[in-house]
Formats: sequence, C-alpha cells, structure tokens
Amino acid sequence: MRSQGQVRFITITSRMQMTAAGLVVAVIGVWGISMGVLAVGQFQARSERASLLHREAQVAQSESRVAAYRNDLDQVADDLRRRQDFIEDALPMLPDDVLPEDMVSDSRGEAEKTVAKISAVMPEAAALARLEARQLAFVENLTRYADRRATAAEAALRKLGLNPKAMVASAREAQGGPFETLSTEHDGTLDPRFERLALSLGRMSALEDGLNGVPQFMPADMRMISSGFGYRSDPFNRHAAMHAGLDFRGPVGAPIHAAADGKVSFVGLRHGYGKVIEISHGNGLMTRYAHMSAWKARMGQEVQAGDVIGQIGSTGRSTGPHLHFEVRINGRAVNPRPFLETAPHVLEEARADAPGHDRKTASRG
Repeated sequence: MRSQGQVRFITITSRMQMTAAGLVVAVIGVWGISMGVLAVGQFQARSERASLLHREAQVAQSESRVAAYRNDLDQVADDLRRRQDFIEDALPMLPDDVLPEDMVSDSRGEAEKTVAKISAVMPEAAALARLEARQLAFVENLTRYADRRATAAEAALRKLGLNPKAMVASAREAQGGPFETLSTEHDGTLDPRFERLALSLGRMSALEDGLNGVPQFMPADMRMISSGFGYRSDPFNRHAAMHAGLDFRGPVGAPIHAAADGKVSFVGLRHGYGKVIEISHGNGLMTRYAHMSAWKARMGQEVQAGDVIGQIGSTGRSTGPHLHFEVRINGRAVNPRPFLETAPHVLEEARADAPGHDRKTASRG
C-alpha cells in the first residue's frame, strides 16, 4: 500500500489462507447439503404423486368394482360409509365461501360404467353404485378445486418474491401427536383418490395461510413515513448506520395495526426499541413494532391484519413519537415497503382468481 511516499506491506500468512479456504469450503458444503435436501424432497414429492396416480388408475377400473359388489355387498356398503365419513371430516378444512357448484358434478367415465354394470347384474345394489359415483365425483372435483386455489396462492407468493415450496415444507415442521390412521376401505387402507384429496387440501391450506401471513396492511399512515429502509445518517451521532425498517411519524397514542395475520410472539422492552410487540406469521416471517407508548395485545394472542395492537410513542432510542416497523424473514431484516405496497394488489388478484371467492369481496381492508 503506497501512502504519502511510503510503501507498506500486508502479509497474509499460511494460517490465514488456510482459515479462509476452510470457511469457503464450509460455506460450499452447507450450500451443497441444503440443495441436496431440497432435491430429495422434490424427488419424494414427485414419487408420491406418481404412485398415487398409478394406484388411482388401478382402483378406477369398473371391472374391479363389479367384482367387489358381487363378493360382499355389505362390505361395499361399509366402505361407502367410511368414504362418507372421510368427506364429512374434510369439509371443515374448506373456507366458508365455497359454493356447492365448485365441488359437485355428475360422475363420468368408469363410474358411469360401474353404475350401468351393477344395475344390470345386481339391481338391488344400483342405489349403492350411484352413491359411490356421486362420492367419487365429489372427491375428484374437490381435489381440482383445492389445486386451483393452491395454484393461485403459489403464483401470488412468487410475485412477492417468496418461496411457495419452502412455505409448504415449513407447514410440515413442528407437528406431532398420536397416529390415527384414516381409511375408506374395510381393510384399513385409504382409497388413493381420497388420499390425493387430503394432500391437495393440505397444500392449499399451507399456501393460503402463508399468503395471509404476508405483510399487507399499513401499520400506520403511509403518508407519514419519515425514514426508509437502508443506510442513513444516524439521528443521534450523524454516523452512517443501517436502518432495518420504516419509521412512521404520528402523535402519541395513535393506533398501530397488525400488518398481517399471525400470533403475538413477544410483548416487552428491547434495547434501543423501547416498548415492542413482535408478531410471528409462520414460515419464518416476523413483524416488529417498536417505540410504542402502550401495548394493546398480549403474548400468544392471535391477531388478524388490521387489528390494533398498540399505540405510537417515543420509548427507547427515539427522537420523537413514531412507529418503527420491521419485517424479518428467518431473522434477516428485509425492506417492508415492497410488501406493504404490492401485497394488497397481488393478494386481491389471487383471491379474486381463486374459485369460491367473489371479486367484489376479495379485498381485505
């Protein structure tokens, strides 16, 4: 390094080089392992879907159903009862605005052949065959419905720069409880068409829960933003500093709103932040509301986007009454503004395009 006519040398020792090389290798190793885990997960998901499709093709043959009816009519009736129980158990997972025409239609294909053959050879079982056809039509249409809604949610999440696959994977974490098998057949197995329905409903639920957890509601008046996200001159010492959120000016006592659905994960004091509320939205998403004058939510409380959770104040490291608002993904601060400005429009389009939603009532606040 040459400075003011003098030359200085910086020596990088072998130990320093080895340490740096070791860190690079470790980072590459961690990245490789994470990519491998992701690839294995995707392969398993594709294998599961392929297996289900193969099994569906096997059970859909009308000849196999005619044989089942001939062998044991009481057993078939018991299987249909189990299927009906499965359908009724799945219904509470659906949103309230599902329309019947989205789920129910006349059966087709092999189901129609089954009805015709059963009616011809076993007239006494014709009513059961028609019931089975209606059940299968219901399940298959409901599966398509769930897939359409999941696709709309997935597209919206991608527009917001989020990873839908990671959200579905995250929804499977931290689960447990006793194993209670589901079955639609007398032998304790689950018809693959019903299993596929359960998977589709689970995926739809995970993606739509992820959408609801995206910051989409202004926590305070957008016109009163006094400081943005990124590097700025610190208001106390004028040195360059990183600002990890948005500041909203406002009078002491003005309401602070939850930016998205979630669960209050922290209520208390944090160094520099003063009075703080943090809300966990799942999938590693968290929002933080700081410098409050008063809390209006309690630890563990479930909140919805727009709920009042506190009041603007000037507690902590603050030069005047305002809200400091942060969005963090897996602990890393990201710019909240793109979410707050883009998410409402993206989510409105997604909800309007998804079956079962009215375009006029799709917007939330």
